[in-house]
Amino acid sequence: MAREKHKADPQIGPLIRRRRKQLGLTLQALCDRAGVSVGYLSQVERDNATPSLGTLAQIADGLEVGLEFFIAAPGPGDSLTRAETRPQFSLNGSSIGYENLATDFPGAELSSYILHVPPGYASEEVSHEGEEIIYILDGEITQTLDGQVIRMTAGDSLHYSGLRPHSWTNPSDRPARLLWTGTLAVLNRKGAMKLPEMAPLDA
Repeated sequence: MAREKHKADPQIGPLIRRRRKQLGLTLQALCDRAGVSVGYLSQVERDNATPSLGTLAQIADGLEVGLEFFIAAPGPGDSLTRAETRPQFSLNGSSIGYENLATDFPGAELSSYILHVPPGYASEEVSHEGEEIIYILDGEITQTLDGQVIRMTAGDSLHYSGLRPHSWTNPSDRPARLLWTGTLAVLNRKGAMKLPEMAPLDA
């Protein structure tokens, strides 16, 4: 069954630039904090490039905010999410849709999302603190980990340190769905700025 179109959040480039200037950071200084190149960050700030969730987390960490600063993903009042009402969102300009599975509570260390990945999608290579687990729900994903290429299909999983350089693609001609769980501490940073709740999906 085809998924409903995910609503995009406000453009993240101006948010990054505004927050960077609030902190008095140059592009180079933020890049040094976030571990990304000046050229790439400049493109992101001008909304000519859309970072993956992992890269956006690195940028958020450099800006001393949480991902909630960029993503209008509402937090449920308890730990239960229902398939038919689960919060869904996308990053502005990105073709990937996300479903938020995790709940923020004191001491929580895990974040978890279902990713809806269109055919032909390719991420940039990233590395960061923490660890990740991906589980393929539907379709096919090719993961590159430390230069090793790993083809994964429905039912396959991979657990690895985020410090190992990694990237992934959907090389097939059909959509893929994967479950991503990670320990990106930036998601639970105290004092994280929050956007208003996301508007409901169109019927």
